This record gives sequence, C-alpha cells and structure tokens, in this order.
Amino acid sequence: MFTDNGPGGRSAYLLDPIEVQALNVLPMPVLVIGEGHAVLYANTAAEDFFQSSAALLKRQRIDDFVAFGSPVLGVIEEVQRRGASVSEYRLDLGTPRLGTDHIVDVFASPLPSQGDAVVLMLQERTIAEKMDRQLTHRGAARSITALGAMLAHEIKNPLSGIRGAAQLLEGSIPDSDRILTQLICDETDRIVKLVERVELFGDERPSERDAVNVHDVLDHVKRLAHSGFARHIRFTETYDPSLPPVAGNRDQLVQVLLNLVKNAAEAIGEDAIDGEITLTTAYRPGIRLQVPGSSERIALPLEIGVRDNGPGVPADLVQHLFDPFVTTKAQGSGLGLALVAKVIGDHGGIVECESVPRRTHFRILLPLHQLRSGQAT
Repeated sequence: MFTDNGPGGRSAYLLDPIEVQALNVLPMPVLVIGEGHAVLYANTAAEDFFQSSAALLKRQRIDDFVAFGSPVLGVIEEVQRRGASVSEYRLDLGTPRLGTDHIVDVFASPLPSQGDAVVLMLQERTIAEKMDRQLTHRGAARSITALGAMLAHEIKNPLSGIRGAAQLLEGSIPDSDRILTQLICDETDRIVKLVERVELFGDERPSERDAVNVHDVLDHVKRLAHSGFARHIRFTETYDPSLPPVAGNRDQLVQVLLNLVKNAAEAIGEDAIDGEITLTTAYRPGIRLQVPGSSERIALPLEIGVRDNGPGVPADLVQHLFDPFVTTKAQGSGLGLALVAKVIGDHGGIVECESVPRRTHFRILLPLHQLRSGQAT
C-alpha cells in the first residue's frame, strides 16, 4: 500500500490495484474508514448503496451519510480501540437519503499494518427478506387463482342477465328513470372487467420465452408513455449497455413495465412541474433465490428499475403493495401490482419497492437467458 493526501491535506491510505480490483467485484458494499471517520476507499457496491460516487464519498466522513448516533459508528470505534474484528447484525442504516428500509449486518476489521484504518463490509439483510416477501406475494397471488377460476363463470353469467334485463327496462320506463338502468349497465360492466382481471391469475399456461433485450422493451414503454399518460413527465435513463438478454416473454415484460411507469406517472400527478421518472438497468452478480422445495438456487443478476419523484407510498402499505386488492388509488382495483408480481414470479424473478417522499423505486431482478447447452448468453 501507499499513501496520498486526502481531503484537507490529511493522509489517506490507498489500496494497490490488485486489492482494488478484488474489492470492486464483491457484491457487498466495502468502505475503508480512517482517522476521524474519514472515508478512504469505497468499492463499486458501496457507490450504489450510498448513491454517491467513490470520489464524492472520499471527500466526506461516514458520519455525513449515516444517521446521527448510528451504531455503525460505535462498531468502527470499537475496532479501532480493540484492534480486533467486530461483527454486528441487523443494524439500521436507514436515513431519508438512503430510504427507511436498510437493515444491514456489519463486519469490521482493522486494516493490517495501517494504523487505525478499518475495513467495513455491509451485508444488506433486506435482500434476503425481500426474497422471502416475494415468495409470500406469489403465494398471495396463487391464493386467489382458484377463487378467480371458480367464480368467473358463476359471476359473469348472471351479470350478463342483469345487464340484459336493464336494457329491456329502458324501453318501458320514463326518461327520468333511465339514468338508473344506465347505472346498472355501467356497474355490471365494471364488475365483469374486474372478474376478467382476476381470471388472469388463473392462467397457468406456460408462455413463450426467448432472449429479450431489456433496453428495447424500456424504449418501447417510454415511447408509449410519452405519447399518452406521461407526456408531461421528464424521463432519464441510466443503463448498463453491456447487459445480456433476459429470459422472458417480451409482451408480458412490456405490460409489467408499462404498469410500473403508469403508476409512477399517476403518483407524480398531472400538475407536477418537475415530474421525473428514471429507468435503470444494471448487472448485480451474487444475488440468488432459493427455489422452494429444492436445493436449487437461481441467480438473478439482471436488474431493471423504475424510479419516480412523486410523494411516495404510505409506510404502512409498502410491505403489502403486491398483495391482491391493496391499492393507494381511490379508483384502483389493487390487482395491477399483484399481476406484476405474478408475471415476474412466472419469469423466475422478484420485484420489490422502496419508497420515501420524492423517491419511490421499483426494482425487478431477473435471471439470464440460458442457451440450450445450459450456458447463459
């Protein structure tokens, strides 16, 4: 290792190129903390976790971007005092900047032969917990599958009779009462549409899957949104141009992302003057999903994000957004996001939401497209 002058002329330890390369490929955020809690190094995962570049992080102290009195600071000081490794589990790093749902395991060790410098590695617990919740979302979607299949036929047939009877009555009642028959027709049509959406959960037929270019899908969704419901909103893109194909059904992925973008536009509102939706893609190695009932683990390295600067989702609803019939909209049915969870689950992936005021982020994780030989493209 060698030293250089850091911010304010203080001496900052720098890692050699081999160590930097090794730390950058780790999927967990890693920081090197020096004297006065100065950040001396941040790997690529730390940049993503703290939503700042390494250059910006190294101009600050860790106190500047964690909550006041955070237990992480105590861990660092204990390592510096004892000169030994310390591990703490389920520490809250939540801040308005990072979001309120950042529970991490912290592993801290002294940096050998470098004085009081500390290597800090964070393992985000929410990843595993989100996967568990996603399996619950899938179960919730499946729980209404049988209900939808059983009731669709039984409900739609009598509704058809009710609507027909209302239309026949129109010819024998005064004009002043026809508003009531029209109300009956409108409400039966609305119920039929709701039942048809529930029926979609019962469709277990395998869909055609192929290698799908996610960026083509996102560009198509953005054009659709710009020409209609989101023409007043600014779109920004942060894409990984080297992202490999997704194993999926293009039409279904278009529908999923269109649903998320439409929700984002509606959350921002038609009167917003600074409305912005950010579409992102990234490659996140190291994330795997345990398949229930087997020892198989599926890698989910492909990330698609839809982020908006609307008012956010109420904290008490965030954990239940993908459950059927849960909605934040006055006129919503609560099936749109449940259907998103089902489609992404059918693709072998997961979808989750993090939300604070002015920053709601839906993130989809999907597997790679597999060649017939079993190798990923």
